Amino acid sequence: MHDLGIGLIGTGFMGRAHALAFNNAKAVFDLPLNLKLAALADADPQRARQCAQSWGFEASHSEWQQLIDDPKVNLIAITTPNHLHFPMAMAALAAGKAVYCEKPLAVSLAQAEQMRPAARTAGVVTRVGYNYQHNPMIQLARDMIRRGELGQIISFQGEFSEDFMADPASPWSWRCEAAHAGGALADLGSHLLAMARHLVGDVEAVCADSQTVHTQRPVSTGASEQRVIAVDDHVHALLRFSNGAQGTVSSSWLKHGYKNHLSFEISGTLGTLAFDQERLNELRLCRVGHCGFQRLLAGPELPGYAAFSPAAGHQLGYNELKTLEVQELVMAFAGQGGSGTDFEQAWAVERLAAAIRLAARERRWVTLTEL
Repeated sequence: MHDLGIGLIGTGFMGRAHALAFNNAKAVFDLPLNLKLAALADADPQRARQCAQSWGFEASHSEWQQLIDDPKVNLIAITTPNHLHFPMAMAALAAGKAVYCEKPLAVSLAQAEQMRPAARTAGVVTRVGYNYQHNPMIQLARDMIRRGELGQIISFQGEFSEDFMADPASPWSWRCEAAHAGGALADLGSHLLAMARHLVGDVEAVCADSQTVHTQRPVSTGASEQRVIAVDDHVHALLRFSNGAQGTVSSSWLKHGYKNHLSFEISGTLGTLAFDQERLNELRLCRVGHCGFQRLLAGPELPGYAAFSPAAGHQLGYNELKTLEVQELVMAFAGQGGSGTDFEQAWAVERLAAAIRLAARERRWVTLTEL
């Protein structure tokens, strides 16, 4: 087996999730490449050294460009705040290295439109971290839709809500800065838009509304000084899919009681499928002629599940989905995979999000071809 040198930028929650996924993928799957955790980068040199040692990386850097230039690194995993995705990914592509970037791809469509051709020119594997799509139950839903078990798809109703910004006293963070993040639509809604495209297909037109509910937040926890907020707290949109289906999507980080409510209902002429990420090992299915829904449980008969558990109902979790995402990434690097979200598909998600923002701003239907 050839070695695949992994370079990880970032040591926050997502950095740790990536490190766990790389280590788990080595332990769980029979991979065609030998994963070598070559280097880790963080702006804090001490934290970089500590995390590299704890997570099993051979070296650490305090400058991310040093990691990209490291000859032992073949694949760059980017887990930094959103505004750093563009410069880091572009530098990695210029160096001819594969890129595994957390979502969203960029903080603007203009950036995404530069990253898209840069990836094509580099000719390397690219992936964006829409890990929820790697859930075996989502693959089952997609297979059922493609086999026609729901008949002609007529509607998609989706929501991704959490409550981590519901308290107006929650302090300002980089997520509240348009140039650094993009609000609830970018932070949560991008997952939902990617899921809608993954399951139902391309969107041709949108109409939307958005709102900033808490227009000020403390500059830090308990501070009296306030900082103005301009990004969206929640967004609601209508979708027209290219295949004739219609849809609704909503995203909020203010909705009390929800922690990871990525949910959808997909209805067709022969039935309805329903899913909620907070119960990620289940699908609900209603077929024509049945009064109510049946519950489908994840089990080892589904691709990916058996690698973690030999018995149904024993549950996969967030880190297992990230591990499945890494497995697909490695297989793609070896020329044996193609089901992940690459920069081309991630650009399409960014274009859809940009269309929703334009529709909300101008209060009209926007066709995707306008962008």
